[in-house]
Amino acid sequence: MSDSEPEQEIHPSGGEIRLPDAPVLVVSGKNTVWLTADGEIQEESIQTAQSRVGQSPPLVVHRLFAARKLGVNPFTAFDILELFAFAYPAKQCLPTPRGVAKSLGLALSHSLEEQALTLYEAITHCLKHLTKLGPDERRQASRIAMTMGRAGWNWAPSVLAALGVAEGLGPLGGLDIWKNLKEWPDFAPEPPADDEPVSEIEARERLKELLHERAESRPQQSDFSAAASHAFIPREQEDAPNIVLAEAGTGTGKTLGYIAPASVWAEKNGAAVWISTYTKNLQRQIDDELDRLYPNPADKASKVVIRKGRENYLCLLNYEEALQGGAARSGDSIVLGMVARWIMATRDGDMGGDFPSWLMELVGANRILRLADRRGECIYSGCLHYRKCFIEKSSRKARKANIVIANHALVMINAATRPDDPNLPKRYVFDEGHHLFDAADSAFSANLTGLEGSELRRWIAGSDTGRKGRMRGLEKRISDLLGESEVGLHALQDAIHASRVLPTEGWIKRVQDGLPQGPMEEFLRLVKSQVLARSGQPDSPYTVECAAVEFVPQLEEAAGKLQKALNALSKPLTKLGKALLKRLEDDAEDLDSATRLRIEAAVQGLARRNTMMIIPWGDMLKNLKDPTPDAFVDWLAIERSGGREIDMGYYRSWIDPTTPFAETLLKPSHGAVITSATLRDSVEAEEGWQAADLRTGTHQLVLPPTRTSLASPFDFKERTKVIVITDVRRDHMKEVASAYRELFLAAGGGGLGLFTAIWRLRSVHENIVGPLANAGIDLFAQHQDAMDTSTLVDIFREEEDSVLLGTDAVRDGVDVPGRSLRLIVFDRVPWPRPDLKHRARKKIFGGSRYDDMLTRLKLKQAYGRLLRKEADFGVFVMLDSMMPSRLASAFPEGVEIQRLGLKDAIALTRNFIAEKETDFKKKSLDIV
Repeated sequence: MSDSEPEQEIHPSGGEIRLPDAPVLVVSGKNTVWLTADGEIQEESIQTAQSRVGQSPPLVVHRLFAARKLGVNPFTAFDILELFAFAYPAKQCLPTPRGVAKSLGLALSHSLEEQALTLYEAITHCLKHLTKLGPDERRQASRIAMTMGRAGWNWAPSVLAALGVAEGLGPLGGLDIWKNLKEWPDFAPEPPADDEPVSEIEARERLKELLHERAESRPQQSDFSAAASHAFIPREQEDAPNIVLAEAGTGTGKTLGYIAPASVWAEKNGAAVWISTYTKNLQRQIDDELDRLYPNPADKASKVVIRKGRENYLCLLNYEEALQGGAARSGDSIVLGMVARWIMATRDGDMGGDFPSWLMELVGANRILRLADRRGECIYSGCLHYRKCFIEKSSRKARKANIVIANHALVMINAATRPDDPNLPKRYVFDEGHHLFDAADSAFSANLTGLEGSELRRWIAGSDTGRKGRMRGLEKRISDLLGESEVGLHALQDAIHASRVLPTEGWIKRVQDGLPQGPMEEFLRLVKSQVLARSGQPDSPYTVECAAVEFVPQLEEAAGKLQKALNALSKPLTKLGKALLKRLEDDAEDLDSATRLRIEAAVQGLARRNTMMIIPWGDMLKNLKDPTPDAFVDWLAIERSGGREIDMGYYRSWIDPTTPFAETLLKPSHGAVITSATLRDSVEAEEGWQAADLRTGTHQLVLPPTRTSLASPFDFKERTKVIVITDVRRDHMKEVASAYRELFLAAGGGGLGLFTAIWRLRSVHENIVGPLANAGIDLFAQHQDAMDTSTLVDIFREEEDSVLLGTDAVRDGVDVPGRSLRLIVFDRVPWPRPDLKHRARKKIFGGSRYDDMLTRLKLKQAYGRLLRKEADFGVFVMLDSMMPSRLASAFPEGVEIQRLGLKDAIALTRNFIAEKETDFKKKSLDIV
């Protein structure tokens, strides 16, 4: 965002295409190309461009990323992505010159000169599109652009020349866009679902319908569908669901494989099947695959819903209050103008869905995320926007949908906090099932920390700073729901008063200075003191911890005071919930459905915070002197990021978190498919399935799961190579960086660098960015570039000769078919982090064999990224010469692990990739 240009006369009727008088700048590798307004192309070095960008604002794609590639601070620019987001709100676009061109259907080119020319064409294309908007949308967009222009948006003159100047701006500058949204319709409650079974034949037949004639022939896919259908038959006894554990090798086509029986069951029984994933990337892929089932967009809109936690959706009340808080007098109105355009185009209001992630990066993520309900402060039907609320609309659509796509965390929290909710699903599919253990670990842990405590205080009492906004607290959210209940009103005031024992804003600074306020801050001060005294590395820039044993006397005393204070908070919250339930009963005849739903939501919110936070915290503190219960592991920790303290406290996790997962979700369900390419640890059937049972919670069930394993149809032995480098010292980062550099150069790009620590990634990035740029290879990196991980992966997928560096999220969430991924280099063996929680699990789950199992599964997951289609090929390189042979079963049977020096590994990589690319080109010509 930047200051506006000098005022230019704008014709009120619009229709003009007026480009800014500024040059286009494209940066790639070591070169930059400038295209001036009069058509002159100039090629300059990075060094020359560094000084030139400060002289006048250029036209660029993603100004922050361009600044990083130039090695300069962010500079003023006409960011073409801002114009694109305004002209095409909610439309997907990669934040690169080629990404913009592809999204607009323009010619693609690797030439920087042609990319610069195409960007001029893209700007013209966007402005022409604005001239063709319908009258209502055009007036609406014009008012928004006028408000943004008054705040300094430099695209405003060009946009208004295209749109024209609308009359009647209004007090909110045309940004009160909620007035144009449709209200969601109300429906009668759905009847209970039927329980008709799905046969293997029905599943196979539905799969045939989903596959088009030219789809790859995959007999394993049909077998997978048939096996998955066993989760969609009636269960025979309570707490004994029909579970199918299905390991499906890469290329099996498991997504359509489980969509087939799931969709048949939903249609036959009139209820939704919930498909749960761990990563957003897979949610998006499943949504795309469902286009086959529902090719008509209108039909799909009613049959398929993506559900996420409410913190992911734009809150219209937050948006309105941001406007009324003076945004029109500040640069925030530029941001809110972009959001206003998106609100009218979004599919479902999901800010992690069709809202451009790169726009968050360009304007500042906090300025966008504050518009969501991130603290659970919704007032439901008490809100003026309730009938247009994106969250409520999504929730209601889910009750009438056939397929609901969700994530593991949401599914688990719903099951744990709403056990009696009749709308909870009875049939599930858990894709990325190898992540269920970790998801359950997060969902069912109890963390008595400063951040958790301060968030709870804000939720109960509101903001302590007196700032306007949504941090109102319970009194303003639910006091009207209590009616004339004196018991309820007294309980509300008692809860607000009792919440003062919790940390308030600025707590971490007070704890650091030794000036705590209240019993919880005093407890945290002593926790910090004990951690620093007993941690092996108190000065580490990363998280430090110590065992929760042999507490110092002052800490025991502080814990006792805090436990009593928490008990005094829990009691009025419990009374408050009972008072609300009593009103539901006493005023049943008089309460309208909206008020009933609001009361029920309030009760659920109170119960969730009491049963999943306050009561477990109290139990942890009450029994501080006693040994930790056998099912749990406790520890104290100071959480740090980049050397800065961000949280601290007393932590408790289940040693086996699949225990509460099985109790709260699997047992009440009637059936579930749990699938992944990496469920089993080894090829030995019995031992491998034990690992799968352990990681998914099926060992907790009375009825054993149906197990099936389908091998990948790909020829891994022929299409891949696995190399362990023997002469690179893994802890000498110069050597490690040199190995990465030479391997990426040998492959000509198309490389994914995986790292076990962020600092190692940054060290390698610093050493290889220059040499790769000199070779014309674009380097992208998680934790380095001003883009989120999914955007980086999307760019890597499209730019066939680029390189991407990343950590765990990249290893698990990448699906890059084709030659864009032909080399994976891992910095060292990804052993589990040896923290106190892992030590407790290792003791229970088999010692070093547990370490080996987890490591093999990580290697298996990483290696599986190489082949996504039958024609794919690639090389997997481990730079850790200490990788033990017992980890070899992570790779497919028949794939030889070659231990080579770096020189020989580079030659093998170069020759193998060259050979496979030649074969691929030859086959492509034969097909033509």
